[in-house]
Amino acid sequence: MGPFGPFLGAVCRLGLEAMCRVDKTELRKVPQNGPLIAYSNHTGSVEVPLLFTELLPRPVTGIAKVETWDGWFLRFVFNQWGVIPIHRGEADMAAMRKSLEALKRGYILGMSPEGTRNRTGAMIKAQPGIVTLAMHSQSPLIPIGNWGGENFLRNLKSLKRTDFTIRVGEPFKVNPRGERVTGELRQKIADEMMYKVAALLPEKYRGAYSDLENATDRYLEKV
Repeated sequence: MGPFGPFLGAVCRLGLEAMCRVDKTELRKVPQNGPLIAYSNHTGSVEVPLLFTELLPRPVTGIAKVETWDGWFLRFVFNQWGVIPIHRGEADMAAMRKSLEALKRGYILGMSPEGTRNRTGAMIKAQPGIVTLAMHSQSPLIPIGNWGGENFLRNLKSLKRTDFTIRVGEPFKVNPRGERVTGELRQKIADEMMYKVAALLPEKYRGAYSDLENATDRYLEKV
């Protein structure tokens, strides 16, 4: 973090908790030390800073689209928080190196595998980049489901508090079982991971992963 990072984190957390009723009891399931990839569904504009600041004081960073740095305010905040910019739609090796270094240093690395806000609250198909990072780092992953954030801006305009719920699953590691790691296999593993998030959500939020009866975990092993 930059010199103003902890202060910004505390202010942001207090502000968001004033604007939201946050059900965060399950965050106690998050391991308190060691490298960890924490990934979640991406419902709106509020869950990223909310989850980030609620995980403090553990060392936390995350990956965000490089376009976020276009605005001076978010550029300042994200730089203070040490967030890693990524160029979407390409193999961004600089972002990969920074992410691996953060994990090596024992950080929590936050990711949204959907790659963009799903806007309606219902999950969309994940991108497989998280699988490459998980296999290279050999770090454990933990699924986090959240909902309510899709109502935040509408509630804010009406001066209403937003009910924001967080659910946390069990940590696991990716194991390709000796199979050749193709693009198809990476997508299959990413889908297995996202079913873990979907299982934490009410049915209406599961979207592309609504068919939980078809979920598998062949390439995921508990830690």
